[in-house]
Amino acid sequence: MKIKPFYEPESGTWTYLLADPTDKRAAIIDPVWVFNPVSGRADAGFIEQVLNESEQAGYTIDWILETHAHADHLTSAELIRQRTGARIACSKGIRGVQKNFCRVFNLQETPTDGSQFDRLLAEGDVIRLGQLEIHVMETPGHTADSITYRVKDAAFIGDTLFAPAYGSARCDFPGGNAGQLFDSIQKLYQLPEETRLFLCHDYPKKDNEPVCQITVAESLESNIHVNADTSRSEFVAMRTGRDSQLGLPRLILPALQVNIRAGAVPEADSNGVNYLRIPLNRSIEELITGDFQ
Repeated sequence: MKIKPFYEPESGTWTYLLADPTDKRAAIIDPVWVFNPVSGRADAGFIEQVLNESEQAGYTIDWILETHAHADHLTSAELIRQRTGARIACSKGIRGVQKNFCRVFNLQETPTDGSQFDRLLAEGDVIRLGQLEIHVMETPGHTADSITYRVKDAAFIGDTLFAPAYGSARCDFPGGNAGQLFDSIQKLYQLPEETRLFLCHDYPKKDNEPVCQITVAESLESNIHVNADTSRSEFVAMRTGRDSQLGLPRLILPALQVNIRAGAVPEADSNGVNYLRIPLNRSIEELITGDFQ
């Protein structure tokens, strides 16, 4: 097994190239499509680095694996699928995310059955990658559709945990739940202590290098939000209070329109231009519930 991390600094996101070097089969996990909300332009330069690395190694990309529908960056999953023929997989929980955000953006023609993805995953599912077996763990809390991909001594955990000094992810998005996140973290903590947890994000201080992996033992010992001594009630109180002070990610509105479609942009308008929608003077909560009349 080979794992190559790629760091995208604008969103603080890690994308991973996971490969069986013997059979030359590979998967890309949480691929980023860099987007500038001011210019409205998406730049494929970052994901081209990942694709070039894979091509130079002689890999065939079989899978694009999403840990959840991200709110802080656009996914380049569809771009990779068109380029390589790889299949896109995510949690079956994506259907709930699609229903919520199709209400937010009034996307009446967008299917909410997950059909934009090639495979919808649940607890215990296994994906084969050459001679590797990737085991699926449901780890909701940050979002309802969050999953972890476990292969040998590695687990790609999405936003379930951050590096010990940064703690844990927010739980106030639609479908998020702090109690569920605590339970999911405990599920990860039950893995062997030497298990490498590959992070989806890191936000290092100036002049520090971003961290892509920690061990279960390291997080149990020193995670500032949830370690071996943290109770469920303590975590829920901390997380709920902290989340109430947070603003929305700057890319949540463009990102979710693309990410619930597996990285496909909205269909072009009559002038041939693709547009993203921004609701004016309405909160996400109002738009989901319809309570804005």
